[in-house]
Amino acid sequence: MHDKPVLEVRDLQVDFPGRHGTVTALSNVSLSIAAGEILGVVGESGAGKSMTGAAILGLLERPGHIAAGEILLDGRRIDNLPDHQMEKVRGREIGAIFQDPLTSLNPLFSVGAQLSETIRQHLPMTKSQARVRAVELLAEVGIPAPSERVNHFPHQFSGGMRQRVVIALALAARPKLIIADEPTTALDVSIQAQITALLRRLCKENGTAVMLVTHDMGVIAETADRVAVMYAGRLIEIGAVDQVLRAPSHPYTRGLMASIPALGARVERLNQIDGSMPRLDAIPPGCAFNPRCLSSGPRCRMERPDLVPTAHSTSACWLHAGGTA
Repeated sequence: MHDKPVLEVRDLQVDFPGRHGTVTALSNVSLSIAAGEILGVVGESGAGKSMTGAAILGLLERPGHIAAGEILLDGRRIDNLPDHQMEKVRGREIGAIFQDPLTSLNPLFSVGAQLSETIRQHLPMTKSQARVRAVELLAEVGIPAPSERVNHFPHQFSGGMRQRVVIALALAARPKLIIADEPTTALDVSIQAQITALLRRLCKENGTAVMLVTHDMGVIAETADRVAVMYAGRLIEIGAVDQVLRAPSHPYTRGLMASIPALGARVERLNQIDGSMPRLDAIPPGCAFNPRCLSSGPRCRMERPDLVPTAHSTSACWLHAGGTA
């Protein structure tokens, strides 16, 4: 692993101005990913996971914009690049894998044509060299008979195989970083396991940094090295996967872990976190989780905690920030 992280996000804030004022969708998000490392970003829908990925890729939907903070790729700032320069960074230096492979693939062109075009767009190769590389990539992501399949169209592949093609596309220009947003959600469980194992292997072999966005703690446990837990547009816990899964320090992370059934255990009903995440335009004062938290006290309702080191991770909770909640 390199000393310098491939990706550094520092105090990122994303705002959406509207008729009734500005909504802050992300606030004070700071994270880093090293070469060959997979960082899992987890949380409920609307927590800000995909928004963080979109901000890094320069794909925020307008009028959303980065209002504060910095995003650095290999030490170089990319959040303030003009669109035409950011387009060169996307694909070449940052690859993307999305939930639905059909949105990433053009139904009118063979997968070989799409791979070859992406390769030639970013790397100095002739048509025939790009074609050879396309077949190699299909083999690398585990597609059988790649020299025949390279001529097939997206509809001729199953969902799991299409997602492998999308991973091949993301890897085509040998990027330093891959943002994978819910890459296994649309697939059945046995295929999910194959795709996460594939991502992990390719990441380690190529030394690629991966940000894996998911709502599924099981996928995180199988795939990631570290995990960042998000809630209401903020990071609330970050640490090594085995530590956070074994001894979560934030009450929300504990709730997420308690809602996963243990293998072989027979339970009448699963634990759940009562209530729902607040809307971004109605985040309560203090800690955003306090209305749903069984451990909250007066301080939690007034002051917002910052991330502080705990025994096993870094957590934004007054239980760890010295003194009581």
